[in-house]
Amino acid sequence: MNILYVTFLIVILDQATKILVKGIQLPTFGIEINGMMLGASIPVLGDFFRITFVENPGMAFGIGVSSKVIFTCLTILVTIGLFYYLFTLRKESLLMRLPLAFILGGAVGNMIDRTFYGVIYNYSSIFQGSVVDFIDIDFIDINLFGLELNRWWIFNIADASVTIGIFVIILSSFISKKTNQMKEVDSFTTPTSS
Repeated sequence: MNILYVTFLIVILDQATKILVKGIQLPTFGIEINGMMLGASIPVLGDFFRITFVENPGMAFGIGVSSKVIFTCLTILVTIGLFYYLFTLRKESLLMRLPLAFILGGAVGNMIDRTFYGVIYNYSSIFQGSVVDFIDIDFIDINLFGLELNRWWIFNIADASVTIGIFVIILSSFISKKTNQMKEVDSFTTPTSS
């Protein structure tokens, strides 16, 4: 299943960027990467795009969870389910498998944070970690039904991969539906020869 190379690449890229932002000390291996201070921000493209280090103890976009252990275990089960589903589709088209590989890579990337970061960084037990977010992008000001948004929620490579995968699935489903509708209309309007 070569498509899993895409998943693996996403996980490696996600974890490498998180480690660069958060930093890590592994004296046994002679590794010392000084990360950013929590809440610190580095402008990349002025105020439009910044690297801002935050930690998300909840779900996507900072939505809280009453029990992190239950949510982390559910994430593990969903990840296993995605892997199995991707395995069952191994003979299907790339367009069907690629978005699932993106979603799986993102799910595994954030699952690693939630499952192990509390222990690795010595701030909580296993399954109690927080997800490292750092991509901070300016956004048009929105004030709709009480929702005020002037910057996008801070996210990471894993979040972006899941979003891209879902977007491609929705887009390909929409295109497939339109194509089928056009075929139906075409077969209805095309006269048959006798």
